[in-house]
Amino acid sequence: MTEERTRTSALASRHTALGSGLEDWNGMGTAWTYDTDPDDEHDAVREAAGMFDMSPLKKIIVSGPDAAAVLNHLVTRDIRKIAPGTSAYLSVLTDRGTMADDAILYNNGEGQWMIVHGSGDTMALLRASARGRTVSIEFDDDLHDLSVQGPDSLAILNEHCNVNLGALAYFRHAPMTLFGHPCHVSRTGYSGERGYEIFAGSSAICAIWDGLVEAGVMPCSFTALDKLRIEAGLLFYGYDMTADHTPYEVGLGFTVNTTKGDFRGRGALLASRGREKIANVCLDIDHNDMVAGGEELSVNGEAIGIVNSPCHSRRLGKSLALAHVAPSAAVPGTRLKLNGADIDTTATVVSMPIYDPEKLRTHQA
Repeated sequence: MTEERTRTSALASRHTALGSGLEDWNGMGTAWTYDTDPDDEHDAVREAAGMFDMSPLKKIIVSGPDAAAVLNHLVTRDIRKIAPGTSAYLSVLTDRGTMADDAILYNNGEGQWMIVHGSGDTMALLRASARGRTVSIEFDDDLHDLSVQGPDSLAILNEHCNVNLGALAYFRHAPMTLFGHPCHVSRTGYSGERGYEIFAGSSAICAIWDGLVEAGVMPCSFTALDKLRIEAGLLFYGYDMTADHTPYEVGLGFTVNTTKGDFRGRGALLASRGREKIANVCLDIDHNDMVAGGEELSVNGEAIGIVNSPCHSRRLGKSLALAHVAPSAAVPGTRLKLNGADIDTTATVVSMPIYDPEKLRTHQA
């Protein structure tokens, strides 16, 4: 979290009406809770459709003759493979080859790109990569982002859209109108379900939100989102990865293209490969509630890791957490001791993601 709020969502009044105190994340008041039960919100996404105001994510528009070269130096993927109308999840590294941020990069066509990121150092590193280049970098804080997730998301959105969203494949995006308002829709999400990100300006986002509520989509809090993304094995920068970790240590090696040429941190990253100090795992904890986070993990009295992102899943009847452990303890089935200020119990390393392990729900045609 940031130290103070410097940004405001156009949807702030909708959130406060639902009981949110607009707690800060990334400089913006964010709905961490509503008056509704986050377990019911969780159920809505798994069974029907829920939505999250993801506007605290930062949207940067990059264009100009050198835009592609600048971005290719900034990120770990080969952006020449990101065609217009597609996007890719990727890592942004420090000079030491560690995680400065994670982000999604969108190719909008005609030489324009959009990079969407959270609380890491993407903007500062982007400007550093752009030094001496002919490129335009614009932080667009008027562009809001609604994430509509769940098995009913396609049917609900299609009723109010001017195109057939069923033809939009995973990690594809396109301009369209929704409830009569112009927007840009991407088939992505952070829930483990089929879902869509709706990007629209402040003048349209409230009408789109109201239309979705009227259509039966449940507003959901970030507390519910934590349950969803932990079940789906999805990481949150600052908790499950920091500038102390390489992509290979946190399971993001798939975002790295080592043959594309130079990019920030490449040499240090490749030099560290094979010498990973930690591995990212999911834990099934022997407890009937959510643990606090920060608990020590051990094997035979030897400290081997720490709990990062905990939750309690009413749907699965489990206390879960994402954790960092020594690579030797990362094998599913490994039993660990878990100790904290108010807890002394055990946990088991389980295969990740624990929900929909084949990821069939997000990738379905």
